[in-house]
Amino acid sequence: MTVTYRREGEIGVITIDNPPVNALSHAVRDGLVRAADEFAADDGARACVMLAAGRTWVAGADISEFGKPPREPFLPDVIARIEALDKPVVAAIHGTALGGGLELAMGAHARVAAPSARMGLPEVTLGLLPGAGGTQRLPRLIGLEPALKMITSARQMPAPEAADLGLIDRLAEGDLTDAAMALAAELAGHAPRRTGDLPAPEQGVDLAEAMKADLARRVPGQIAQARAVDTVVQGMALPFADGMALERRAFMDLMDSPQRAALIHAFFAERAVGHLPEIAGVDPRPLDRLGVIGGGTMGAGIAVASLIAGLDVTLIERDDAAADKARATVAKLLGGAVKRGKLKAERRDAILSDAFRTDTAYDALSQADMVIEAVFESMEVKEQVFAELDRVAKPGCVLATNTSYLDVNRIAQATGRPGDVIGLHFFSPAHVMRLLEVVVADRTAPEVTATGFALARRLKKIAVRAGVCDGFIGNRILSHYRAAVDAMVLDGASPYQVDRALTGFGFAMGPYAVSDLAGLDIGYMTRQRKAADRHPRDRVPVFADRLYELGRLGRKTGRGYYIYGDDGPQEDPELAPLLAQVRADLGIVPRDFTDDEIVARTMAAMVNEAARTVEDGTALRPLDVDVVMLNGYGFPRWRGGPMHWADTVGVKSVLDDIHRFSKDDDHFWQPAALLCRMAAIGSPLAELNKETRA
Repeated sequence: MTVTYRREGEIGVITIDNPPVNALSHAVRDGLVRAADEFAADDGARACVMLAAGRTWVAGADISEFGKPPREPFLPDVIARIEALDKPVVAAIHGTALGGGLELAMGAHARVAAPSARMGLPEVTLGLLPGAGGTQRLPRLIGLEPALKMITSARQMPAPEAADLGLIDRLAEGDLTDAAMALAAELAGHAPRRTGDLPAPEQGVDLAEAMKADLARRVPGQIAQARAVDTVVQGMALPFADGMALERRAFMDLMDSPQRAALIHAFFAERAVGHLPEIAGVDPRPLDRLGVIGGGTMGAGIAVASLIAGLDVTLIERDDAAADKARATVAKLLGGAVKRGKLKAERRDAILSDAFRTDTAYDALSQADMVIEAVFESMEVKEQVFAELDRVAKPGCVLATNTSYLDVNRIAQATGRPGDVIGLHFFSPAHVMRLLEVVVADRTAPEVTATGFALARRLKKIAVRAGVCDGFIGNRILSHYRAAVDAMVLDGASPYQVDRALTGFGFAMGPYAVSDLAGLDIGYMTRQRKAADRHPRDRVPVFADRLYELGRLGRKTGRGYYIYGDDGPQEDPELAPLLAQVRADLGIVPRDFTDDEIVARTMAAMVNEAARTVEDGTALRPLDVDVVMLNGYGFPRWRGGPMHWADTVGVKSVLDDIHRFSKDDDHFWQPAALLCRMAAIGSPLAELNKETRA
């Protein structure tokens, strides 16, 4: 039984037991109604405690039911049944009370929480709003403004803060169940305090408009947050039952929205990327001691992520001065984690004294279980590093390269153990960014691949399998759509218009602002590296080379495409004449581009190359592409990723754009065979997510 009822003296006890997170499955909902009826009929019970077994209170909906027809009893009705009871019910909260779990707790008549408990309403992250009374009960408990902030931010609120605001009636001192039983005994014989009967806060129209204006700046393009604000505020002006009906209509409207479909796709895609046939049933190698080669920004970030995850880390640098600098960088990053509340100061101190060390000799890595190389992006340098690692590393040590572009097969050939070599492409800053491309070389052993994914789980990162090619999944696709936007700038578009059009589409940053952030020297060196293999018809962004030659490298020099100062990035008036001269030198007559055309060309280029990565096996499935672009390249999450977006607008529509653009440049705009095949049979790309090839 997932829900049981019993009585201890005069206190009834409803226990929810649906591991691992007590999700609100149909069985739990049905069980709660039955348990509430048993309590109501139990004349010997004067109050009741509702608690959850295991490590957490109810942590939300049952994701296995997503996409299936809903079954009665529906959660709003379950909560209404509990709230309507004539005898008081106390919710005993530990772990996390999220979404419907918090709504269930608010339907009880009092709430006790463990001091470590956290609670939140994360529905907006799935393109929804709370649909079981959260928009109507929460403001009655904590006030309008705190409720609006909690709902629209999806923030998890710690129990002490919840107690201060009135969401929690009491923090447990000692055993949670004992504290809940004690409160139930105090309330026994008294009329229950129903949250729905509490007075609504004042409507707050001005507050709502101010919040929606702020949301338009912070989460542009997203609809759930603003709809939640309207639902809360309008509901407060209505009787509770009418407010609940308003909430239900808004919830169902959002259920049918493309944004909800995209966000649900992203949610499940991130859980599917780690399910690989090639490592099914394969045990990873032991992983306790990690070596890192290189203490720059990337190496230090990898070290910090690993230290926070509990690994022992030895970092190698070329000399004592560089090693001291790397140690200082690691200490600074750990200090930042302490300031943000992610790490206790005592643990930081213990890490620096016991779990982290720097050295200049590779022999210090002789007992490492894995070594990650994070040195300069040069094949010759990396081959030297791996030859040395081959000498010192113990048998079975996983040898990983953090290269962003280079051939992992060739790097593996620098060793006598290519089966132990793998690519682990972290994204900067490595201690913050969640994405990790696990690059599987031709001879990488399955247990080494499994170890790469195990490391990602330990670091709380999202790992995506990638094959070996220039740029793997993400940077390969980036280079293609970047070529498309550079061609538009050559032909007359302004970099600033391109940035505005693509941020308007939903990207976190435009490509030229990203270039300034990364440094224009990075792009210049990439072009130099690939120049020998460049096709005669490839279009070179000469304007980017000119900026590099002028020493305008972006944020690091205060000037790139933009000028950087105290007022933030500003457009550079000298860029327009520079572009005009480049176009004149190339004999290009500039033309105008609309924002819609900029978006269409960018997305067509992105989807086309993404399809090729799936076609040739670099990416296993379309969903792998989506996860990479969502988590590493600022693609708007509410659009689901480029492959999901292509399905939303129609694969044939994207292909029609590619054919149209090919009239200008049939070299660049060659349609991917996969797109042609899927369009011909009228099948969405998502059908390929069902394939299990590896």
